[in-house]
Amino acid sequence: MSAPTGNRSTVTEREAREVAEAARERVWHRPSFAKELFLGRFRLDLVHPHPMPGEESVRRGEEFLAKLRAFCEAEIDSARIEREARIPDQVVAGLKELGALGMKIDPRYGGLGLSQLYYNKALALVGSVSPAVGALLSAHQSIGVPQPLKMFGTQEQKDAFLPRCARTDISAFLLTEPDVGSDPARLATTAVPDGDEYVLDGVKLWTTNGVVADLLVVMARVPKSEGHQGGITAFVVEAGSEGITVEHRNAFMGLRGIENGVTRFHRVRVPAAHRIGPEGAGLKIALTTLNTGRLSLPAMCAGAGKWCLKIAREWSAEREQWGKPLALHEAVGAKISFIAATTFALEAVLDLSSQMADENRNDIRIEAALAKLYGSEMAWKMADELVQIRGGRGYETAESLKARGERAVPAEQMLRDLRINRIFEGSTEIMHLLIAREAVDAHLSVAGDLIDPAKSLSDKAKAGAQAGVFYARWLPRLVAGAGQLPSSYGEFRHGVDLSTHLRYVERTARRLARATFYGMSRWQGRMETKQGFLGRIVDIGAELFAMSAACVRAERLRTRDEHGREAYQLADAFCRQARVRVEELFGRLWSNTDDLDRKVVKGVLGGAYTWLEEGIVDPSEEGPWIADATPGPSAQTSARRPYGG
Repeated sequence: MSAPTGNRSTVTEREAREVAEAARERVWHRPSFAKELFLGRFRLDLVHPHPMPGEESVRRGEEFLAKLRAFCEAEIDSARIEREARIPDQVVAGLKELGALGMKIDPRYGGLGLSQLYYNKALALVGSVSPAVGALLSAHQSIGVPQPLKMFGTQEQKDAFLPRCARTDISAFLLTEPDVGSDPARLATTAVPDGDEYVLDGVKLWTTNGVVADLLVVMARVPKSEGHQGGITAFVVEAGSEGITVEHRNAFMGLRGIENGVTRFHRVRVPAAHRIGPEGAGLKIALTTLNTGRLSLPAMCAGAGKWCLKIAREWSAEREQWGKPLALHEAVGAKISFIAATTFALEAVLDLSSQMADENRNDIRIEAALAKLYGSEMAWKMADELVQIRGGRGYETAESLKARGERAVPAEQMLRDLRINRIFEGSTEIMHLLIAREAVDAHLSVAGDLIDPAKSLSDKAKAGAQAGVFYARWLPRLVAGAGQLPSSYGEFRHGVDLSTHLRYVERTARRLARATFYGMSRWQGRMETKQGFLGRIVDIGAELFAMSAACVRAERLRTRDEHGREAYQLADAFCRQARVRVEELFGRLWSNTDDLDRKVVKGVLGGAYTWLEEGIVDPSEEGPWIADATPGPSAQTSARRPYGG
């Protein structure tokens, strides 16, 4: 029998939704290309001409990339990191010396002050040689102490912590708990006010960098009391504080060098001056930080795509089957075409989103989320196709290949390492829901009260009047547009005609908006339960965004005489592949097995099919599904191992 799990909190679906909704950034102060896309408005002017970085930004960025490349080639032994499941201390020391810990930190605090664009290029570069090192740098800067302090910290906090983060200290972000994942309403770690301090108690799980960190960003619940509004709150915590124990260093199927652990807090005293923002603002700070922080994952996914393309090209030209190179067999060639075209598109999505983040002209919360979702899914597919192209050698480890005299190509490691990106920083399923919520925000803003059972009849009547005005203006605009005019987007015709793809995007954006409206009309308040439908809506939007980015990037490269002809070919190939996927997704909006799947799931959970599980032996060992996270002192020796300590 499994032991019962202690300290389990019960939160209703409505309460969980209210917590998540309260953390959302509800106001749109700047335009959003992706938001408009989901509303059926193809605002090409928001992304074309492609935004460009300034000369000084490029100079500093390229100068650092050159140093980082030299360091990666000379100092990072990916095979050793995989073999020993550790990043050597001297590698981290070298990264500190380069300034890699402070790539995005302002020079006034000792950082390099790189743009988001070049920060992502650096992550793609270092992640290609070692995804574990990429994860170390990304977790430290994208979600660790530097980013939330940059956006929400006081001047005193910036002065105290940013110089350390820029040069010497590793940081980590602690939100997840053994029984709390993407549902923060059930957060159990507490921060009880005590004079000018807070006392932290609780357990955090999957603390990337937590084993080696010097500084932590910790999310904890402050109880509501006199003088304290309470709520989930963010704190900067010294990792070496009394009462903090790293109880376990986790091991995973991939990213074997990652320093990810379980951290227990027992009566840890944190100065009130180390609280980031007001009480109750922790989730909003976390989500706002992730708006751009999420771009680090697609950066490494784009780098992985480039590596997959390189290996696929070299191997399939060398390997012969039935009298001709492997690449010339259509079944293999289709895979290589997919890898090449998708790599081009992923870099296009990444560069466009990054530069928009740098310019701060557009709200990129949906673009960044789409980049993370699309990048993680497509990179995994590219790595899977590379393993298939390599055949048995793709499944064989690099160490084994080397031992028997062949090139040590870590294709299977790449597949394992990339798998986590579909889970990190919001799983694909959670990203679908997050993006879908933003995609239907305009509808809920005008008609939300109509489908809210808690609202009064007068509220519903008022919402009905507002909705009538909105839809009377909005729906007619979804009937016709520039996508129906053969002359539209003519500036994208240069040998290869990309204008036809942009016209498709414009037409399909309107079609997508109509489908979303039909779904809301059909299911109303039950719309949020139709996760299959919402996921396909989001996936269509992701494809349209990627198509737009690919075309805009191709035109930018053409105007700058940088492989323009080849870029147009890749953009054309990607758009044609994407259109096939889009049409399949539209077909599955209304023709699917969603209802039947729900019935089967009820049968599975009810035990109706346990007979199907007969005839096997389960090798799993006994134990609780979720570890006990009851607050209290630790009975274990700390596994904390700060670099150089």
